[in-house]
Amino acid sequence: MARLPTVSFEFFPPHDVASEARLWKVIETLSPLRPDFFSVTYGAGGTTQERTDRIVRRIHAETSVPPAAHLTCVGATREEIDRLAQSWWVDGIRQIVALRGDPPKGQSTYVPHPDGYENAAALVEGLRRIADFDISVAAYPECHPDSASVDADIDNLKRKIDNGGNRAITQYFFDNDDFLRFRDRVAAAGIRVPLIPGILPVTNFSRVVEFSAQCGAKVPSRMAEMFDGIDNDPETRKLIAATVAVEQCEGLQREGVRHFHFYTLNRAELTKAICWRLGVRSAAEEAA
Repeated sequence: MARLPTVSFEFFPPHDVASEARLWKVIETLSPLRPDFFSVTYGAGGTTQERTDRIVRRIHAETSVPPAAHLTCVGATREEIDRLAQSWWVDGIRQIVALRGDPPKGQSTYVPHPDGYENAAALVEGLRRIADFDISVAAYPECHPDSASVDADIDNLKRKIDNGGNRAITQYFFDNDDFLRFRDRVAAAGIRVPLIPGILPVTNFSRVVEFSAQCGAKVPSRMAEMFDGIDNDPETRKLIAATVAVEQCEGLQREGVRHFHFYTLNRAELTKAICWRLGVRSAAEEAA
């Protein structure tokens, strides 16, 4: 019998009380799937720090799933970042996703804080000095938009891992060949940590196209054809989205991938359906 994959889920911090209540229902729906961790993102310029911190601590206190708190270099001094990380460690939060971060709203380029960490590699190194965190870093199968080349991007990834990163989670992608080529290049560079593919279930195709243009991810023409004409048909759109994601994951499984990181967009139904198809179910569902 083929080994079932393991999974993790990513959320963004809610903006108000109502959206936090909705997010908590999503967390309650996905927790029984026994994910390896829940990650909680961190807004550009640290704009969601307080909300991220609150959700991370609530996940830690009220669920059995370890939270992985996102932490960026943007808009904060080393002292401020270190103090937050130290407080997480003291309170039993052991996982961090260490990122450079995007420029604050209104800025087109990243500029390091004069008293902050220069980049993600430096942040990882700083976190390692604080405590023995379980640190995830980001990887980009189609190259980070700010990188001069794929080789430069992989060199940067290697620095993050050499400084103490435990695993790399990729930006979402839709063409498995991009991931597989990247995985080969990562291995050739001597990077031996797990490389976890990021999977984005498509809830709104036009928004995915818009966001992909900003982050450098390709959207294959076959996907445009599949989603064409169903903007006002949400049920059909969900079925297509689930089919696309399941086929992508099954293709990656055939290539030896054993863990998937889902960008949930704070929605549970589509992600749970995909997991079900992959055999990832709650203990109660397995026993039924």
